[in-house]
Amino acid sequence: MQIPFGIPFFMKRITDYRKLFGIDKDTNLNELKTIYRNLMKEWHPDKFNDNDELKLEAEAKSKTIIEAYHFLVSLSPETHLKNKEEYLNTIATSSIKDFHYKGQMLKIIFNDGSEYEYFGVPVNIYNKLINTPTQMRFAKRHIFDHFSFRKTINTAEVSA
Repeated sequence: MQIPFGIPFFMKRITDYRKLFGIDKDTNLNELKTIYRNLMKEWHPDKFNDNDELKLEAEAKSKTIIEAYHFLVSLSPETHLKNKEEYLNTIATSSIKDFHYKGQMLKIIFNDGSEYEYFGVPVNIYNKLINTPTQMRFAKRHIFDHFSFRKTINTAEVSA
């Protein structure tokens, strides 16, 4: 699938996932969850045991539905509000261990094991982050409160 020039991959991903669920940006988590459950009932592979071709299609579709659901949940304002204290603690007390940049998406890995993706980060901000001697200070001033983000992982949770 070709991405139109000027539309970052993450925006295309959000748009495609919202289209899959038939929702807009104002849909709340309860509505999203209901739509998700209904789609999973419709596309559950066990419904197609007598047709191998449809079963394979349902398996692929259900994986996409699950991925889309978790992605949209991670971006929702309700999720951010629920995790606000943890996020604020991470950016206040932890330091940056590593970071990766691709297509206006900046992934920051913190020393506490948390990983966050920040969307729509221009390349000039990324270049300034690379070149500053105080990366955490720069990120606090120019990234953390300025871009949409989602938590991707906490290695402490994974290893537990």
